[in-house]
Amino acid sequence: MEIGQKNDEQWMRIAIAEAAKGRGHVEPNPMVGCVVVRDGVVIASGHHSKFGGPHAEVDAMQSVDCSGATIYVTLEPCSHHGKTPPCAPFVVSKKPSRVVIAMTDPFPEVAGRGIECLRDNGIQTTLGVLEAEARELNAPYLKLLETQMPWTIAKWAMTLDGAIATSTGESKWISNDRSREAVHRMRGCLDAIIVGINTALVDNPELTARLPNAESPPRVARRVILDHHGRLPLDSNLVQTISEAPLWVVVGHECSDSKLNALSKAGAVVHSVPKDDQRDTLSYALEALGRERATNVLIEGGGALLGSAFDLEVVDQIECFIAPKIFGGDVRRPIYGSGVSHIQDANKWRLVSTQKHDDDVQLSFRRL
Repeated sequence: MEIGQKNDEQWMRIAIAEAAKGRGHVEPNPMVGCVVVRDGVVIASGHHSKFGGPHAEVDAMQSVDCSGATIYVTLEPCSHHGKTPPCAPFVVSKKPSRVVIAMTDPFPEVAGRGIECLRDNGIQTTLGVLEAEARELNAPYLKLLETQMPWTIAKWAMTLDGAIATSTGESKWISNDRSREAVHRMRGCLDAIIVGINTALVDNPELTARLPNAESPPRVARRVILDHHGRLPLDSNLVQTISEAPLWVVVGHECSDSKLNALSKAGAVVHSVPKDDQRDTLSYALEALGRERATNVLIEGGGALLGSAFDLEVVDQIECFIAPKIFGGDVRRPIYGSGVSHIQDANKWRLVSTQKHDDDVQLSFRRL
């Protein structure tokens, strides 16, 4: 039996790595990992691999004798019947000597009841090992539970001098093939991708995840277009690919009834901001996505939309791709909006990772 705090952190770190394997497949559920340790050896491990599928505890422990072992799980075992039976009684039935949990599950139907179940059945239970790391992993799940709003990621690619296009407006391609592949992998883990109408008109994108060599099919994200006046052409790639991925179009009251009907007939889901509603289309879209339990949302631009997102302070994470190029001149920047007047008013961000894609660099930040 592993009882030292140092050993607890070692095995919990493995459980957190297991949990991360569920990214993009389990949402809106949390990512959860489980490791079974006996005599200093991992004898089983598992994770929650898809929404509606077996939970991590069952995946790890179903066919293993766990008597006398220590169970490491990144989130409190559930205690309610959902799409699967509760995990806490299952863990009790496996007769471990000890259970180590990174964090409680704030989901109202759990919220400490799983821990009570374990302790009431005489199982020594330790809580809070690598809690900060576990909370970081499931920050989108926690935000959705607390605020009913999705975790929002801002993404852009730029040159070393901060340009997203040349002086003549050319923007394809700033980043290299490997960076664009990373973006497609990112899209394949998301619930929605948001762009403004100008980006939709200029780039005519599909906003799908194209991963020909993927081991499993990517998550199909909603494509969300903020189109106040209803300018999205019916022959655009976005409309023409509705059979491949859902399309939401968020319009204002100025959009004509004929265009609303045409978009709906083409298969788009049209959200119309009422005339007396003071919300902008971005806020309206994010709230609608939250009601649909969208967990992770990507804002791909352009500069006006990203500026609005930062002005509204709805961005939780930044993914910035920097290409080793200099454009110079009077060029477009990735973020516009109102901005801040004083340096001390600027939001501060925490660098969480850096990745190289050949000569490009991807910087990932989270809000402090």
